[in-house]
Amino acid sequence: MPDSNTESRRISSFSPYAALRHLVRRQALSVAPGASVRDTLLLLDETRADAVVVLDDSGRMPLGIVTLKDVVRRIAIEACDLQASIVTVMTGGLITIPADSTVHQASVVMVRRGVRHLVLTEADGRFFNVVSQSDLYTLPGVQSAELVTAILAARDLPTLVALAGDIRRFVIRLVAERLSAETLCHRLSALNDLLTLQVIELVAGQFELPYVPWCWLVFGSEGRLEQTLATDQDNGLLFAADSKAHADSLREDFLPFARAVNEALDDCGFPLCKGNIMAGNRQWCLSADEWRTAFDAWLTSPQPEALLNSCIFFDFRALYGHEALATELRDWLLARAPSYPLFLRAMVENTLNWESPLNWRNGFRYEYSKDFPHTIDLKKHGSRPLVDAARIHALAQGISDTNTVERLRAVGERMGNTPEQMAATIDAFHHIQRIRLEQQMSGRPGGLSNRVDPDDLHELDRLILKETFKQIQGLQRGLARAYAPV
Repeated sequence: MPDSNTESRRISSFSPYAALRHLVRRQALSVAPGASVRDTLLLLDETRADAVVVLDDSGRMPLGIVTLKDVVRRIAIEACDLQASIVTVMTGGLITIPADSTVHQASVVMVRRGVRHLVLTEADGRFFNVVSQSDLYTLPGVQSAELVTAILAARDLPTLVALAGDIRRFVIRLVAERLSAETLCHRLSALNDLLTLQVIELVAGQFELPYVPWCWLVFGSEGRLEQTLATDQDNGLLFAADSKAHADSLREDFLPFARAVNEALDDCGFPLCKGNIMAGNRQWCLSADEWRTAFDAWLTSPQPEALLNSCIFFDFRALYGHEALATELRDWLLARAPSYPLFLRAMVENTLNWESPLNWRNGFRYEYSKDFPHTIDLKKHGSRPLVDAARIHALAQGISDTNTVERLRAVGERMGNTPEQMAATIDAFHHIQRIRLEQQMSGRPGGLSNRVDPDDLHELDRLILKETFKQIQGLQRGLARAYAPV
């Protein structure tokens, strides 16, 4: 029997942010390169599988894949010799993805590459398993299929600008239908990712970029896959360089391209970052060594600006390019962060400045603001303390997830929280996100896009909002205990 932690992780695999290795439920199916076509067909029939991977003679590295589609086209139609080696009909040039990638990442890759199966590999390239499109039930659904097709077919910026508007209208319709916040954020993030990928590819075709590994990084809510309808750009560029002089030279080559991408995204409705946290800013167009130097400076000197930067940049993920560069950077950060307890404590103190919107009688307490009277800022008082707590625990415990819900699940398991306790905290976060999306859908001006007047909510939502703030209070008490000075 699996232990409770294993079972809760299996349940969490239904999240679009869960690792793929927790999603696959059948034993990996593979054959040796010397297997005959007939024997492979018999294996597919006996196991009722729709794909089998061909491994090298060591049984470790994937060489190709054979799917039922291959069976029809190459064996039935092309009258293949059933005694021939399976390598004669397999599909080579495999599209692989790390087993620790998320369901969301796999869904985007499948849609972009037009495939129904992905081969999952370990960090050293060894075969782990296969994930199919049917496994990824969180792929953009039938309602968004036309949008996905249109985005992938777009060949110019005006078309992508128009499609960005279609995405927002589509999500507004889903908000009105009261889909869950997790589903809404995933649909929005998946479509925005596809759109941004197309923008990057379109712009990249206009530049002669250096022949070095590089990747486009996204930070903040986009890095956490928690975008709402009111979000600006937070991105950067990471590239490989041999020396400081090499990095300086490469940066000058990358910056015009990065600025063009930023401007194109702005045209698509993703406003330029007011704090200039964008790849087109030379401060955030860095080599791998330079990113490590920046991160290390924040860890060793947790001043207010460093804490602010860490809250944005430490939620990074790779969106386009050589993802391995971002993975190596994250592994380095997670190995290093626990060695700086003063930094972690400073992050805790920073988030404990939060003031509960509940008074001593558990009624709502409003901010004294002449511009926004009788309202509560749901980003400042709701989602942010939950995001901060999840980030702190993730850094302290070496948790590689960037999504808040996945971080909370992983932290809860390690701390021995019950499934009910984890569910209560996660539901609190989802409730806040749903109300924020509903407020933004109403078309309120910027200052009100994350604010709510509880009197405008129906009674059930008001009660749940109060319980949500109580959950945050409990989470903050736990942070204070865990990182109290010794």
